Amino acid sequence: MTPLADHAAILDQVDRFCRAIPPAEVIRRDAEHVPPYDYIPQLAALGLIGAPVPESVGGLGLPWSLFCVMQERIAYRAQPIASILNRLITFGVLPIVQFGTDAQKQTLIPQLLAGEALVSLALTEPGAGSDARAVATRAERHGNSWRITGRKTWISDADAASHLLTLCRIAGSDAPGDGLAAFLVPRHAPGVSMTVLPKVGNNCMPSYDIGFDGVTVEAADMLGEPGQGFAAITGTLRYSRASLSATVIGSAKAALDLALRHAGERVQFGRPLSAFQVIRHRLVDMRLEIRKAELMVRELARLLDEREPADEQAAMTKIVATEMFQYVTDHGMQILASAGYAAESPMQRYWRDARLYSFGEGANEIQREIVARHMGLGGKPQ
Repeated sequence: MTPLADHAAILDQVDRFCRAIPPAEVIRRDAEHVPPYDYIPQLAALGLIGAPVPESVGGLGLPWSLFCVMQERIAYRAQPIASILNRLITFGVLPIVQFGTDAQKQTLIPQLLAGEALVSLALTEPGAGSDARAVATRAERHGNSWRITGRKTWISDADAASHLLTLCRIAGSDAPGDGLAAFLVPRHAPGVSMTVLPKVGNNCMPSYDIGFDGVTVEAADMLGEPGQGFAAITGTLRYSRASLSATVIGSAKAALDLALRHAGERVQFGRPLSAFQVIRHRLVDMRLEIRKAELMVRELARLLDEREPADEQAAMTKIVATEMFQYVTDHGMQILASAGYAAESPMQRYWRDARLYSFGEGANEIQREIVARHMGLGGKPQ
């Protein structure tokens, strides 16, 4: 683990990277739906993709308590870049670290850390969202290869990805384990087709509907063993929920600061908005909600660093952070009013983007079920 003295230098490097991103560029990319893929080589050159990745596979092995602060600072300035960094690590590197073969680790992890590869998580289907075990996409064995047929939807980064981490149901009644398998499907494998899906927000994170029409993959493309598919897909969720929560905290802080500036500058009835108690208290409540989420992420990061059980804390943190983001941006829109509703205002972007996270990367209803099971309500925790 890096000495504390080095942490300040690392954060200073992150801050310098962030200051080089013009706010106008973030606004432009949102308006024109331009993903931040061109920033991936910079993230790799700075070592950010490998920041929390174990040193044994080429990462920096930084503590999650530090990485979450890094994510927060990047998101404050440029949420789309923090978001792609989260996906690069928790949808790409970490699943391979945990479940990959030696060959997969030796080939793909260096490419991912160098910014030369991108893994897109292909999990959701028209009939399987929160109920991930209900996937209908099928993988049928043909000698030493597998043939995949089915459909995935709302899959982020799919067209730019080098590989689609795809959860499939194994054909045959004698399928082992949970009957599921995960495959690293090459993006341009014959039989893969995709269509972009228009959506309300997160314009820099394109989403796709994907068809798999008899796509052939090799046995070497399976991540983990047959019957380990669900574990291979979900085994890193506690890390992704820490990173996601830190990201939305950074964005929420930016929204709060925007509301504070507006409340200090906007004059009504001869006084700035911040002079009215109702507005001051609204701003205080926004800060309180952010602080609660900060403390939740800090505790989750501590558990991850100490390799303690963290699934319950990850679920609770994801709930608190994502619902906080909606609260802060909703009240921010109310304070800015038409100034926030204007297309050029960052507030409307924060507001639109916030709505995704209470159901993205695991609906908060499911997170509450995880917590309920840990409380002994309704069976054993998953």
